[in-house]
Order: sequence, then structure tokens, then C-alpha cells
Amino acid sequence: MTTYNIGFPRIGEKRELKFALEKYWKKEIALEELEETGRQLRLRHWAYQRDAGIDSIACNDFSFYDQTLDMIVTLGLEPERFRDIADPVKRYFAMARGDETHTAMEMTKWFNTNYHYIVPELGTGMEGEIDASGIEARYAEAKEAGVEHPRINLVGPLTFLANARRVDSNLEAITLLDEILPRYEALFERLAALDTELTVQLDEPIFVTDKVVELTLLIREVYNRLAGVDERLKLYVITYFDHAVEAAKILAKTPIEGVGLDFLYDEGRNFEALEALRDGDKRLVAGVLDGRNIWRSDLDRRKDLLDRIAAVLPAERIVLAPSCSLLHIPFTLKYETKLSAEVKSYLAFAVERLEELNLLDTLFRGDEPSASQQEALQRSREALTERRGNTRVTDAAVQERLKEAEALKRKRQTPFAERIAVQHERFGYKPLATTTIGSFPQTPELRRVRREYKQGAIGREEYERYIEEQIRSCVEFQERIGLEVLVHGEFERNDMVEYFGEQLSGVAFSENGWVQSYGSRCVKPPLIYGDVSRPEPMTVRWSSFAQSLTERPMKGMLTGPVTILNWSFVRDDQPRSKTCTQIALAIRDEVDDLQKAGIGMIQVDEAAFKEGYPLRGAKRGEYERFALESFWIATNVAESRTQIHTHMCYSEFADIIDTIEAMDADVISIETARSGNTLLRIFKERGYEMEIGPGVYDIHSPRIPSVEEIRAQIEALLEVLPPRQLWINPDCGLKTRGWPEVEASLEHMVQAVEEVRRERGIS
Repeated sequence: MTTYNIGFPRIGEKRELKFALEKYWKKEIALEELEETGRQLRLRHWAYQRDAGIDSIACNDFSFYDQTLDMIVTLGLEPERFRDIADPVKRYFAMARGDETHTAMEMTKWFNTNYHYIVPELGTGMEGEIDASGIEARYAEAKEAGVEHPRINLVGPLTFLANARRVDSNLEAITLLDEILPRYEALFERLAALDTELTVQLDEPIFVTDKVVELTLLIREVYNRLAGVDERLKLYVITYFDHAVEAAKILAKTPIEGVGLDFLYDEGRNFEALEALRDGDKRLVAGVLDGRNIWRSDLDRRKDLLDRIAAVLPAERIVLAPSCSLLHIPFTLKYETKLSAEVKSYLAFAVERLEELNLLDTLFRGDEPSASQQEALQRSREALTERRGNTRVTDAAVQERLKEAEALKRKRQTPFAERIAVQHERFGYKPLATTTIGSFPQTPELRRVRREYKQGAIGREEYERYIEEQIRSCVEFQERIGLEVLVHGEFERNDMVEYFGEQLSGVAFSENGWVQSYGSRCVKPPLIYGDVSRPEPMTVRWSSFAQSLTERPMKGMLTGPVTILNWSFVRDDQPRSKTCTQIALAIRDEVDDLQKAGIGMIQVDEAAFKEGYPLRGAKRGEYERFALESFWIATNVAESRTQIHTHMCYSEFADIIDTIEAMDADVISIETARSGNTLLRIFKERGYEMEIGPGVYDIHSPRIPSVEEIRAQIEALLEVLPPRQLWINPDCGLKTRGWPEVEASLEHMVQAVEEVRRERGIS
């Protein structure tokens, strides 16, 4: 074994899984058809990897929703509150999405990526049985499909527990190791019977975080026990996203087969880990090709990196791999017909990354490249040379404007207390003001019209008339149910980042560069290949039209610079902070144009602010500095009477509350619906003074919350913060939901607020 693929995208090269899932959820296809779609995708994905010459291929990196949710089921750890659902498939999707009588399990980001996982709920009453049937079926399926020695991928026990929460106490879930580890051992006993020798991958990215310090005493015990279950099992502990020096030093002394280390996002620190692996016979799965970004690899530099690694470990113990699972990048460039030839030549998606891996392996081993490999290597070198000298990548005007950015890296000049008084006088909104986060449902008809406009099937006048009709209807609905601060619905937008990226210079877009975010939800990140600027206003036309339809405040909706950065594939030839500053200057111009057009509330969403945080505390100061400065640059052009809102998704805020306060937004809305008022207590403890809109219901679940349920949520919020400081809103945008559930849910939300105000005498 010389090449190893940690994981492969599962959504399908044309999002086949997404569409099958959504049809199944709508009862448009039977379970058998959904399962057949999954089977066909697995067969195709294995074939791609075999054709690329990959030696070690996972048989179970496919999931119908999420790999952590699959692990919950495999270990028999479904929460007790779902056990009344007899059908295992219905129970599986109810845990992920909720249903009429069950709220969904909490969902949060997988470390510092845009992928979301289902958070395990652990505690007393863990009485379910181990269920290895799904893994056993995938193993047999892969063997039948011709995959030699299929590998079984599992979430490692320490990462599983570190990412879980206890529902029976305030203790951390890691305290349940003595209850969970025997389940892993029982699972391993089942798996060992599958073959005479079996490779098992245990993903332990928790080892690259500061949390590893608390786990050091457990790592040796866990992996001594797991490696001792059965000699037929060959365990590989895989880490990624940063260095794993502390864990590698301990793992080197356990009887596992190998360790995976990321040599691209470690800033050179994993060479310290190599010293611990030098003695002995453990294999190194060397992450040397980028699994998180899409730029073509400089194979000559990667070969040099491998030679440096081989100066410490013998080459025969080095197995080449991407830095992490390829789940985080798009599937293939094969279907990209509209990208400019030059930009396309700079790229490598998942399939192309595997081809690079095979070529790099040939170069590293000193084998003679085939004619096709020689051609591929020459094309790669030529593309890299062209990119370095391309004047469209470096814009002199943008570089000149960067000089003025230094003076703009500051908070707004008027203190919050003075600003908010002026804003209350201007807008006159009540305590517990009702609003939404921004987007409204994107119907099939809307997507069709937008697609026809992009394809030239309808003209601009017809398209804009249609969008105006959608906005008018949306505004009328919001006024009719009594919402107090309105939005225009974002019907002209396909995605909150893509929409802006399409209007910025230095940014390109793929046709099929989709990446899974959660379940059937996919995003198509922009490709920031050059210097970024805003040629003309991006949102003023639609926000101004919407405001003309109502006397109530209409929020202007923008995506913040840090979120655009973190949800894009960012050029790797300059610091990310510099690119972020360029984006911030572009958003600053848009904020100024909106307020000059009479838009008094402007929401600059930073949904991915937390997502970009380095996993190691020592690196966070630099990120916080440029992220804060970018938000300030974008928003400090706002006058005191202009109210700046922001929105954040799925974040644990305790460790960044000071930074959130320093952002100096007048109103922040946050996703809290799946976690009650727990997150809000952090703001209370900190003495946070700005206004907050905690989500009162979960928009990622198809269920309609009752008035009583929302009232209970509001009452829980009022236990923590006073009415004047609170806004009431859903926990995120509504574009993925259907109109009937949105209408009912928002009506219930407004009614709940009215009842709470009346009972508490809030006027």
C-alpha cells in the first residue's frame, strides 16, 4: 500500500444523492429507489478511486446524512426520545431533521469546516444494541465490486465523545468513556470476522485541537485496548486540519498499524511528530495534497516535502494521502464547460486530486512516469507558471486601495449606547421586535425563472418584473401577519455567498462545484483566484424597491467579508487576511450605498465567523485580529442612525464572546433553537450590552412549531435577558423551507410574541 484516500465526496458528481433524498422526504420515491441511488453512487465512487490507482479505499465513507449520525446508530446510541419510532429509517431521519412530534438533534460544524455533523446526545439509559449490519453490507458490496481490501472508516471514540454532549448532567461527555469504549470493542469483534485482515480507519481530528492536552492520559489506554481486540484488525488513527504532535508521541507507543498526519495545515509542526515515529515500524499516512482547497498542486514542491519526510522515516513506511477527506471539495472538473480555460487550468477537484496523488506517488518512488503522466506533469507545471504571471490575478487598482485600509481598521466612532438611542428614536420598534434572518422560500418556479434568465431564455425586463412580484408578495405577507422589521426575501439570490461572488472581480464560479454542507444541503463556493473588488452596487436596486413598498423598516441584506472568505475556495498565493481585507472594502462600498439609498437597517451576515477559527489557541489571535478588522472596515462607514445587524450560525460562543462584543454590531442574531437558552447565558454572564435575536425555532427541521412551543422558548430567553435587549426571529434563513410551513411558523411566532407582551405588560 503506497496511496491512501481518507474519504470521498458522497453527494454524487451531479448531486444525485441530494435529489433522491429530497424526493424520498417528499414521498415522491420509495425507500428502495433511494437505496438504489446510494448503491449506484458507491459503485461509481469506488470505480473512480480504483481507476486513479488508489490502494486503500474506504467502503463506508458514504452516508445518507452524516457519518457521526451513522456512528450513533452503529453504536446503539440513539437518544431515548426517538425510540418510540419503530422504523429504523424513519428514526434515522427524524434524529437528523425532526418530525411532527420530535425535535431534531443538535447540529454543528465539523471542526473549522462548513460541514455539519449531528451532535450525539449521551447519558443514562444507553440501552441500544451494537448494529454493524450497515458496515458489513458495505464491506461485502465493495468486495463484490472489486475493491481489494476495503477499509472501514469510523469516527474515533475520543473525537466522538469530545463532539458529543451529555443530556443527563453538566459533565462533559468524555466522562462516559468507560461506557462507550466497550461498545467500540464489541463493534471491533464483529468487524474482525469480516476478513482474514482488515484495515480500520479511526478519525481523531480532536487530536489537533488544544483539547488533546486533556486527553493525553486516555489516548494510550483507548488505543492499547482497541488494537488488542483482534490481531486481524490493522488500525490507522487519522488526524487532519493541524498538527498532532502530542497525540503522535503517545500513539507511537501503542500497537496500532499507522498514524495519519496533515503536512499542509500544520505549519511544519508535524515534523516533530515524525521524530516520535522514527523508531518502530508504524506506517505514516502522509497528508501531502490539499483536501480542503481546490488549487492545482505544485507536484515538484510536494515531492520535496516528501523527500524531507523520507529523511526521517523510510520511504517504504510512507503512504501518500490527501490532507483530509475529499468530502470538503467538489467532485470533478469533468463537467465544467463554462469556466475560463485559464482558471480551470489552476484547479483540481476530488477526482483530479486522486490523479495527482497517483502521479506524485510515481515521482516519489522513483518510478518511470508513463507518457500520460509525463503530459499531466508538464501541463501542471505550465499552469502554475501561467498563474504566477497572470495580470488578471493581480489588480493594480486593488493593490493601491489596500493602502487606505489601515486607517479603517477601527470600531464605529459613536459608542453603542449613543447609537442605539438614536436608532430607537428613528425606528420606534418594541421590545421583542419580530423579524426574520433574511431569505424566504426558493420555490421550484423561482429557481426555474432564475435559471431561464441566466441561460438567456427570458430577458432582463421579464426577469426583474417577476422578482418584483415575489418581493411585493413577500412584503405583503410579512405586513399581514404583523412582522415589525421586514426583509425583501432574497429571491434574486441563489446563495448568500455565490450571489455576491458573481458580482465581484477576481472571483470565478464553477457549474458543478458542489460541496455537501449537511444532509441534502449543498453549497457551491466561489473560486477567489485574484484580487477582489466591487465594480458596481450589488443589492441597492432590490432593497430600495422593497423599502418603497412599506413604511416599516426594511433590512438591507449583505454577506460579511469573513463569511465570504470562509465559504469560498480562497487563492493560496497570498495571505488569507489580505484577501479578506479586499472583500471588506467591497462590502464597505455596498453598506455606504445602501444607507445613502435610505436603507436604515443593514444586516452584514457573518454566519461563518467562528468557522474560520484555527483549531489551536496559539493561532487564534492573528485570525481574530484580521476578522475583526475586516468586519470593522465593512461596517464603520455606517452612520450612527444606521443600525448594523449581523447573524452567526452554529457556534459555541463561550470562547469568543469578547470578539463578538468587539465586532460592535448593534444587533446580533444567533442560532439557538436546538440548544434552548444555553448559548444566551454566555452573553448574560459576559454582560453583553448589544441587542440579540436568539432563534426561537429550528428552520432546518420540516416541522411547524406551535404557538405554545415558541412561547416557552421566549419565556426561557426572558429568564436570561430583558425584553428590551431581545429580538424574536427564526434561527436562520428560510429559503430551504416550503411556503406553507414558513407561513404557519411565522404566524405562530408573531402570535407567541403578542401573547408574551400582553401577559408581561410589554408595550
